[in-house]
Amino acid sequence: MRTVLAELKSWHRPLMLMVLTMAALVLTAAVGVLVDSREVLNESVWLKPFKFGLSFVLYGATLAWLLSRLRKAKRFGWWTGTVFAITGIVDVGFIAIQAARGTFSHFNANSDTFNQVGRQVFMSGVIGLFGASLVVAVMLLFQRVGDAPLNRAIRVGLGLATAGMFLAFYLVGNNSAEQQVVDASGQPVTLAGSHGIGVEAGGPGMPLTNWSTVGGDLRIPHFVGLHAIHALLAVVLVLSVLAARVAWLRPERVRARLVGVAAFAYTGLMITVTVQAFRGQSLIHPDGQTLGMLAGFIAISLAALGGVVTAARGETAYRVPDRV
Repeated sequence: MRTVLAELKSWHRPLMLMVLTMAALVLTAAVGVLVDSREVLNESVWLKPFKFGLSFVLYGATLAWLLSRLRKAKRFGWWTGTVFAITGIVDVGFIAIQAARGTFSHFNANSDTFNQVGRQVFMSGVIGLFGASLVVAVMLLFQRVGDAPLNRAIRVGLGLATAGMFLAFYLVGNNSAEQQVVDASGQPVTLAGSHGIGVEAGGPGMPLTNWSTVGGDLRIPHFVGLHAIHALLAVVLVLSVLAARVAWLRPERVRARLVGVAAFAYTGLMITVTVQAFRGQSLIHPDGQTLGMLAGFIAISLAALGGVVTAARGETAYRVPDRV
């Protein structure tokens, strides 16, 4: 326990403060979902801060850990993480305040002073969050913070996360035809922009995520990219655990190759859902083109996986002959 606490204390403190703040928001928003009946566009006013808070808990903790492992430019990394932490608290704080007011945080074009100032701060925050993530990704590209499998997972994962954040620029700048809606108080609100492609805000959506079931939704590739690093770190962890029992998994280069296969497969998934969203197609209603693209990435990934496993098992058998 002391070792774990000592490790946590070495993590980037401003980011961990942000994580604790977001965790408190998640709990508050969860209560709000249960006890507050107000809705905007057929979902609880507290669902958006709940989802954003949870996402920032996961990503913020990951960045705090990664920055603690930097070997070079640690001071610069500390300031970059601090920028991300401050920007995250301000941005998600605005989302929470708008939820408490029962109105929209995204695409809200109403002319009241608070909303206009908050919207400008929010849009600027997108640049800050993306820029900080890009800087950290570049820094880690030229540093080793662990063994080969871990390094590969971190570099590809952060790259995809940064790409997922880049989609936020399109979301912010997607000033499509204005749409007139009402907030939780019944007050009229003008929405200038949307995360949907070929569908208006407030249409049928999936449970919890509210991703569109009738059109394209850019929140999907945004989510897939943002959490790529968590998926790949999970692969690294699973391979490390299995290596204790499976001899051919013990060489570092074998696990690095397998992480590379997982990274390719995950990248294929992100490309597929991104193209699908921009084509105005719902995630749960893929057509032949989408299924064909996904099948192609799966086939290549399985072929690569088979090649890595076959080669690794062959090398192990050659090095360690069977005992009589």
